[in-house]
Amino acid sequence: MGDPATPPSSELAAMAIVDGASLKHPFSDRVPVRSIVCRPDGGAGLAGNRVRAGGWVKTGREQGKGSFAFLEVNDGSCPANLQVIVDAGVEELSTLVQTGTCVSVEGVLKVPPEGAKQKIELRVERVLHVGPTDPAKYPIPKTKLSLEFLRDHVHLRPRTNTISAVARIRNALAFATHSFFQEHGFLYVHTPIITTSDCEGAGEMFQATTLINEAEKLEKELIENPPPTEADVEAARLTVTQRGEIVAQLKAAKATRDDISASVAELKIAKENLSRLVERAKLKPGIPKKDGKIDYTQDFFARQAFLTVSGQLQVETYACAVTSVYTFGPTFRAENSHTSRHLAEFWMVEPEIAFADLQDDMNCAEAYVKYMCGWLLDKCFDDMELMAKLYDKGCIDRLRMNVEWGIDLASEHERYLTEDIFKKPVIVYNYPKGIKAFYMRLNDDLKTVAAMDILVPKVGELIGGSQREERYEVIQRRIAEMGLPLEPYEWYLDLRRYGTVKHCGFGLGFERMVLFATGIDNIRDVIPFPRYPGRADL
Repeated sequence: MGDPATPPSSELAAMAIVDGASLKHPFSDRVPVRSIVCRPDGGAGLAGNRVRAGGWVKTGREQGKGSFAFLEVNDGSCPANLQVIVDAGVEELSTLVQTGTCVSVEGVLKVPPEGAKQKIELRVERVLHVGPTDPAKYPIPKTKLSLEFLRDHVHLRPRTNTISAVARIRNALAFATHSFFQEHGFLYVHTPIITTSDCEGAGEMFQATTLINEAEKLEKELIENPPPTEADVEAARLTVTQRGEIVAQLKAAKATRDDISASVAELKIAKENLSRLVERAKLKPGIPKKDGKIDYTQDFFARQAFLTVSGQLQVETYACAVTSVYTFGPTFRAENSHTSRHLAEFWMVEPEIAFADLQDDMNCAEAYVKYMCGWLLDKCFDDMELMAKLYDKGCIDRLRMNVEWGIDLASEHERYLTEDIFKKPVIVYNYPKGIKAFYMRLNDDLKTVAAMDILVPKVGELIGGSQREERYEVIQRRIAEMGLPLEPYEWYLDLRRYGTVKHCGFGLGFERMVLFATGIDNIRDVIPFPRYPGRADL
């Protein structure tokens, strides 16, 4: 533990008490950069405090003929950097100044000379750690880089100002999501990633199967250990016959029990060998088939299974039991799309409310979007300012817009409606039934369904929702009309057979919300690890 009078950790903790609150990270000996530079005074009030700080060098330069160096250090806790000054007598400067170098330093916070941009800087007394970088090889230099270029270095792109800001905004929106629904009495339900139901009926699903791996393993095994020939099997049958005859002869001759037991044991071994050979002789390379079709009874789940496109159908089971629920998780779409609005793996927020209709659904969606916008303005304003500076000067004003009731017909020009006509988010509702999913409630006109979309500037569709069809006969007919098999949806029909209830819900594409907030153009840049046709890095 060291000397109790002056241990470094206790000294740092004591020195990091300002305005009654500790600056130090609760699970580290460092002080986050945000705790220093994001104070209303820019950190000036912390002058005189001894702290440890760590992060990655954004820029560095030697000054005073190599007598000291300025480092701009960022630890990802905020967009701003901490200016760090290191004297040549403390550490070799040439390594420290390279962009991408990781440093952990200890020193005293001081107010810089008058006229400096920074309000506080750290004068280093000890360098505790250096993670060096070879500037000739480091792929994320301090020069301006395109977001497209950064997708080729997805493991390092969080070190850039943009991607780290997007990560903080995304984190805030996720926190806001849980806060909104928890504050309004919703239960968080984890729905399955592997499913046997196609929620959208579009068929663009990734299949989850072990048949291919098993077929490859079998093919390799059969090459290394070929299956028995017919002659091998016949020889084994002959051996069984012969062993059986010997047993019979011994019994007829009233041989000793030991002799008969030994002969019976040899017969048993011969039969087991024959059984193994017969089974191996049946093995054929390739995926197992039955009646000319793939035999999914041999698959891991004994039936076809897929990665989910939505947790909605499953979460409805809980809505029809505990009334107000939501799911928030990854979903998958095997659509060979290369647009700036589509991913193969993306996240969906899907609430479901029992005893509620389409208007309740729209009210909930509107309140949720407003809540997230307000949350960002309150919690992430510095990151939003960075987005406004780098990508979309109108992004902060866009968060302050209110959702407005729209029109009762479908439109193919979503962004035109939101950006040119209404110039704000719009709700469009009551869509023709032919373009919507089977589970949406059929309206009295028998032509439209009780569906709604929230359309927003920069993105188009942000939310899609509906009142669900709770009438058994109607939804059974709709499934048939869509050409879907009834069997996989029998459990879903049970919700209508037994204690049916009016209910509604919607799905929000989480990455689209991040696009709407930040003004970034491509959805691949607002998810940590984008998956799209031809790419699944890491």
